[in-house]
Amino acid sequence: MSDLTPQSETPTPTTDKITQAARETIYLCNFRVSVDGDWLCLRELNDISLTPDPEPAHEDPKDPIAIERLNLMNMAKLSIKGLIESALNLGRTLDSDYAPLQQFFVVMEHCLKHGLKTKKTFLGQNKSFWGALELVEKLNPEAGEITASVKDLPGLKTPLGRGRAWLRLALMQKKLSDYMKTIINRKDLLSEFYEPNALMMEEEGAVIAGLLVGLNVIDANLCMKGEDLDSQVGVIDFSMYLKDGGNTSKSAEGDGQITAILDQKNYLEELNRHLSASVYNLQAKSDALEKSNARLTEELAVVNNRFITLQEEVERVKEESSHQLESRKAVRSDSANGQALGETRKQLKEETQLRLDVEKELEVQIGIKQEMELSMKMLEKDVCEKQDALVELRLQLDDMRAIHLQLSHKAQSAEVSSKQKSEAISRLEEKINQMSGTIKQLEASDMDLIKQARSLNLAAGKVLQL
Repeated sequence: MSDLTPQSETPTPTTDKITQAARETIYLCNFRVSVDGDWLCLRELNDISLTPDPEPAHEDPKDPIAIERLNLMNMAKLSIKGLIESALNLGRTLDSDYAPLQQFFVVMEHCLKHGLKTKKTFLGQNKSFWGALELVEKLNPEAGEITASVKDLPGLKTPLGRGRAWLRLALMQKKLSDYMKTIINRKDLLSEFYEPNALMMEEEGAVIAGLLVGLNVIDANLCMKGEDLDSQVGVIDFSMYLKDGGNTSKSAEGDGQITAILDQKNYLEELNRHLSASVYNLQAKSDALEKSNARLTEELAVVNNRFITLQEEVERVKEESSHQLESRKAVRSDSANGQALGETRKQLKEETQLRLDVEKELEVQIGIKQEMELSMKMLEKDVCEKQDALVELRLQLDDMRAIHLQLSHKAQSAEVSSKQKSEAISRLEEKINQMSGTIKQLEASDMDLIKQARSLNLAAGKVLQL
């Protein structure tokens, strides 16, 4: 701020613009936002002036830009934490009218607007964060669907409205944290849209992107067709985060119990998803084993048919061999036909060799059949084991579902008990206030009695003197 003060007392148009901009951002510069436990504290900075100083300041002990970044980071932290806690306590899908969700989008809009460079166009100066969000589509192809959906929305006419719609769609897709980390890691591309000391260019932007991971547990269903995103005025409502101081210690025990139950619920849901995935994988393996079993059964049937065919061929060869032996004996009795005897011996050798080949092939087929039977038995055993494992996993899944229902009932009962305790505490406070009022009245009456006793003593002294 000291660098922007003029050297003379006469204000200039540039000075007026700077002063007006400072007044517009008084909620960021004139107060320091800090986190005290779960609440927001605002401390006024008296050393920051909104009017031009007559003399230039030589020292700037506090950097307003750094204070703005810190304030925005603390506001984002409180907004995200409050949104998660209220959404979990609400226990249903959030819509566009939910106040903590609206405030979260306002805070995110201020974070994305911080340190934007002003671009001159034919229509004037343009200052929007939509150009920075369009970079996500180039760096992460998954964001292309969101960008296309935003461009196809009929009611959006300004880049600011498109940026707001993009934030809502990314939250519903549960990818807001991933997309923010994607663009924050590419500061060389962001430098085209942001100043070097902007929030998105500093470590506060990375902290906010890490905090956005917690929003993945929230389910939101936002309808943007009838909502006017172009002309909305984003103002942060500090009353939602200012410190109350009365009820923080009262519901700490109930909140701790609810938090523990919610943690157990999240763990059981994760375990449930893991068991469901295991059941699905085992079911797929079982289907594959059944298909391979059917295929092996068909191959075994083919081998059996081949075995029967080979046995028939062996019988036929044996018959032909016996016939050849008989013909050989007949040929021996006829010594005159020597040429026919040679041919018969040659044919006998060929038939014998053919018989040996058939027997070897039969033995090979028998071995293959035995291996197929053994593999079939092993597959049947493996299928039985997988089916037993599936039954056990289904039983465990049913048990986990029962435990999940019990924990949800416990969470509901804990919420009811915490409400009852808070009501009892409020009634006790009212009784304490009534008792304190009664004590004050008794003290006042006691003072009146003391004054009357003193006056009576004075009167009695005077009477005794007379």
